[in-house]
Amino acid sequence: MAEAEKSLVGDHLVDKIRRRRKLAETVSPLPVQTRIVTVSNQKGGVGKTTTTVNLASALARRGANVLVVDMDPQGNASTALGVPHRPEVTSIYDVLLGDDDIEDALQPTTDHENLWCVPSTIHLAGAEIELVSLVAREQRLRTALQQFLAASERRYHYVFIDCPPSLGLLTVNAFVAADEVLIPIQCEYYALEGLSQLLGNIQLIQKHLNPELAISTILLTMYDARTNLAQEVAGEVRAHFPEQVLDAVIPRSVRISEAPSYGQTVHAYDGASIGALAYLEAAAEIAERGARGEAAPERNEAAATVAQGEA
Repeated sequence: MAEAEKSLVGDHLVDKIRRRRKLAETVSPLPVQTRIVTVSNQKGGVGKTTTTVNLASALARRGANVLVVDMDPQGNASTALGVPHRPEVTSIYDVLLGDDDIEDALQPTTDHENLWCVPSTIHLAGAEIELVSLVAREQRLRTALQQFLAASERRYHYVFIDCPPSLGLLTVNAFVAADEVLIPIQCEYYALEGLSQLLGNIQLIQKHLNPELAISTILLTMYDARTNLAQEVAGEVRAHFPEQVLDAVIPRSVRISEAPSYGQTVHAYDGASIGALAYLEAAAEIAERGARGEAAPERNEAAATVAQGEA
């Protein structure tokens, strides 16, 4: 290996160790009230579901109780969390149609003991049509979530809703149920494509159905620091949304890409990878920016595991 390459590897190693130590010293505050976050981008391929499950997994590892609601008929979030979502499984479809409560559909994940999921099944693909004739069709998820959170003995700090990349009744239900919108944006060509339409749709939801909804977070994904393009895209997004864009960015990572094929989050697949570290940093920043109360754990699990993780 050339000296220049050795130096570069050494620099990356030092930077990784520094970031792990910083993260290990950070205690993430837990919100006083449950934060309900819809992860949305109407442009496909931006890492929406990947971001949903990996942020949820990271926050669970930072000491929070987290619930993921899979509103995408493809069920990829359910798969990544190791949750069965065969057609006969009680799912978010049954909740939306009023046949079951969220408690009936709730499942523990294989990813972490602090992380639960309400899965999606193939039946959800037809829910758009079935919801049309129902009373309060846009508010089915919000009502079910409110009832569940009020009755649950477990204190949930975060609820993440993964919705399909199209604006239909499923996505509308997700927006109406949430307090916040998190938008993942990939650092590639046409990064802002479709974003104006998404912002317009969110404004309509705010005006007619959920005035409390706010775009709280924008996360840059698939970032490659070696390219001028990624740096230019990141700069453009930060210029347009200076308050919402996280400092943490998610790099283009083989480990992040491989994890879903094994039905795992990146933390379960390779917790020592740079991708897992990036999602832990993003989760810590989200907790710090948005928690509405004083910190909870004196030392979270990440503080023990991140510091000892392999560089």
